[in-house]
Formats: sequence, C-alpha cells, structure tokens
Amino acid sequence: MKKKLTMLKSAALVSVGITAGALAFSNLDFSFNGGGNNGFMVSSHPNSSIAAETLRNHPIRTLNDLNDAFVDIAESATPSVVTIYTETEVDRRIMTPFDFFGKSFGEMFDFPLPEEPNVRKEVIHGLGSGVIVSQDGYILTNNHVIDQAGSIAVMTSDNRKFKAKIVGTDPRTDLAVLKISGSGLKPIAFGDSDKLRVGEWVLAIGSPLGENLARTVTQGIVSAKGRVNVGVADYENFIQTDAAINPGNSGGPLVNIGGELVGINTAIASRTGGFEGIGFAVPSNMAYRVYTSLVKNGKVERGYLGVTIQDIDENIAKGLQLKSPEGVLVGTVMQGGPAARAGLKSGDVILEFNGRKVNSAAELRNRIAAMAPGSSAAIRINRDGAILTLNARLESLPDNATASARSTESKNELLGFSVAPLTPELAGRLNLKADSRRIVVTSVSKSSRAFSVGLRPGDVVISVDKKPVDSVAAFNAIVKNKKRGDLLFLLVERGWSRMYFAFNL
Repeated sequence: MKKKLTMLKSAALVSVGITAGALAFSNLDFSFNGGGNNGFMVSSHPNSSIAAETLRNHPIRTLNDLNDAFVDIAESATPSVVTIYTETEVDRRIMTPFDFFGKSFGEMFDFPLPEEPNVRKEVIHGLGSGVIVSQDGYILTNNHVIDQAGSIAVMTSDNRKFKAKIVGTDPRTDLAVLKISGSGLKPIAFGDSDKLRVGEWVLAIGSPLGENLARTVTQGIVSAKGRVNVGVADYENFIQTDAAINPGNSGGPLVNIGGELVGINTAIASRTGGFEGIGFAVPSNMAYRVYTSLVKNGKVERGYLGVTIQDIDENIAKGLQLKSPEGVLVGTVMQGGPAARAGLKSGDVILEFNGRKVNSAAELRNRIAAMAPGSSAAIRINRDGAILTLNARLESLPDNATASARSTESKNELLGFSVAPLTPELAGRLNLKADSRRIVVTSVSKSSRAFSVGLRPGDVVISVDKKPVDSVAAFNAIVKNKKRGDLLFLLVERGWSRMYFAFNL
C-alpha cells in the first residue's frame, strides 16, 4: 500500500522512506595505479612526474577507487536494512440503495431505515522500511509506517522474518521505535547530522515501490539543511537530498560516506507522486533524541516555553521599527506559563536563546523542544528598542501543544483528524462562509476510523457527543479524556446538509 500524500504548495508531499545500514568507508586503499586498464594513464609529458605526484596526494586517486568505495558502503549497509509489513483493520461503510434518498425517504413511506450505517471490516496491508540501530533489536522507522497497525512484521536482509512490537511513537517528528528479538543483528552507527555539509555525498537504501525492490541503493548529495514548514510534522528540521527516494521507502536511513546514519528518510515533494529530485530526511541528531527517550521512557519529553511565535518579514520589521527582520516575534504569552513568569510580553522580539542567535520560529521551537523540562533558558529580547535578557525555567510540553505554538489548530492522533477555527483565510480555502465561532475539520488521516466512516476536510463540527462546540477549546474540553476504544459521536455540517458520524477510537 502506498503511504500518505500531503500537499506542499503546488507539489505533493509523499511520505516515503529509504533504508541504509552500517557503512564502512575507512581503511580503503586509494593507491594510484599509473598503468593498466584500472587506473589513469599518465603521459610522458616533461611534467608527468609532477602530475603523478599530484594524483598521489589527491584523496580519490582513481575512478575505480571511487567505484569500489560505493560498492563497499552498499555491501556493508545491507544487513542494517529491514522491510516492515503492517496490517491495519478499518471499518468500511457499505452503501445501500436507500443512502441516495436519505433518512426522510423512509419516513415518507413509514418505512424505518437502519439507524446504524452498514459497515464491514477490511484489512489494509502496508509496506515500509526501517533501520536497525542496536544489537538487541531496536529499529527506527517513520510513525506513519506503523500508525494504527494491528500487526507488524519485519524482514531482515537475510530473509528472516520477525514479529515486531512498538516501543514508542512520536507523531510530532513522524518517528517510531520498534523492537525485535533475534541474534546476529547488524546495527548502524549514528552520525552527527549537525556536522553534515551541503554538497556531501549520501546514500539511501530501501524498498521503493514494493518488496520486490527491497534493498535498492541510491546515491546523491545533501541539497540543503534546516528545511521547515514542509507540512509533514510539528517539529521539522529536514535534510533535503536528491538521492532517489520513492513511495514504499518510509523509515529508512540516509547515510554519509563515513558509514554513519545521518537521517531517516520521510517524504518527497512531487507533482506526480514519483521522485523528482527533492527528498526530506529527519536529521539523525533529532532521531537519536527521540529514539533514546522512547526506549528509556516510552514517550518523548520536551521543553515548553508557553508562547506563540512567528517569523519577522520586512513589513513586520518596518511596523515594529526594527533595523532588520531579525529574530522572532512573540504573539501570545500563555497565562501562568514559563514565558509569562519570566516576563515575556506580546510584541517582544526574541534575538537569542541560551546565547545562540535565533534565525526562525521553527528553529526556536525545535531548540526549546530539545531541552529537558526544568531546564533554564536565557532569552535575549528587543522590547521597543530596549535590549533585555530574561530567564525562564521550561516546563514539560503538554500533549496538546508545541514548545512554542504556531497555530490554533487542534491535532489529536487518537481521533485521526484535526480541527481549527473557521477563519476568513481557512473559509476561503475551503469555500465556506467565515465564522470564528465555528470549527472546521482541516485534515483526516486516511488510515483512521474517522475517514472510514466518511468524515472529510471541510466538514463543520456542530456538536461532539451531543454537546455544542463553538471553539477549539470547547472541542478539546470534550475529547481530552477520550481513550482508545471510546465512542465519538459527531454532528457535522457539509454544504446545506447535516449528518452524524459515530465511531470507536
């Protein structure tokens, strides 16, 4: 089954993955062979001895050596690559002849129609990739690969198949950790993604387009770092690469020529659904923090400041009478939160956080989230031209927030859909009438029960469990205590009609 598609402006973001394993690139012999068919031929020009000496001092002496290097890396990587198989049971609604006429048809002829929709169970099969990161069987992959899966199996490179259990998931970075029990597993080593440079060669290995193409190796370079606002996860700091990535590869690693894991491949930007030279990988440093936290605690604890922030463009800078559009602007300060206690105010411009310059709102969110709850943070701000330094003690990030919030949208992985206030901007996009006192469904996971019963983006939520809702806060107050297996009963408005949806979470 091909995994999720998410729109990125005019392109589509295709959740994908590529696996690569432990790669060995050290101890290679780069000796120059001046004769024969396997090396360069150096002419008898008077300066040929100088040319030969130059080649001997060059890090890559022959194309043959370069070729062998990639071969060695690919061969050593393969044992760390796994293929992940999932089975997910969903409810599929079956249409009846009466659905076309609606409920009033039965009432008209005194013929009661069934109250409950006719549904049947259906099993959806999924395929993704992962990478072994420890000798005792821990595997990193994408959350969307195993999200809501009823059963998970893992196939290693030597064709052994294992049942896998979920150690923990982190939808906010689209990462998950699995565990298998077996001997002779070959883990990959973590690299330092902060040291990765644009232009570096990288390799990707995985199962593009299906298990028949398992352990496909592709090669490219790091095209960019620090890509944000891609629309895949709450916390984004993606490595962009042109190493070929295709649907079916989700969860596999991006590897440098030092044989180290530098990223978990997650998505591509594409207008066709296939690879077009733009792929995104979660940096290994972020993945390592998530992995260790999930293994140790079963969840990821993040720092929380309690503000909404936004980037500063030239127009905002002019309005604030700033010399240049530097730092990030504080919007809302959550009452009683760490930022409020530290003295931060709406309109403050955050210039530095713990002594490091702040370049964007997304970057600051990631830095706050990477800190442990209880940590102290020195925040250098510009307040109406005065430069101040405030000190905050971070709290633990609440389940329904980001380290520094960026929107009023409510995301709940258990529900399988998101809602937001029906603002003029959102109303225009969904072709609806703006009304900030109403909330609208903004996205629905295609693997969720909400999707299987028919809930769709653009549906306006009127009530939840027979309780009217007129704000995201009211919606959250009703659903916050819901557990898996609980019933959710919705009344929504779609166009000129209203309809009910009921399903178990």
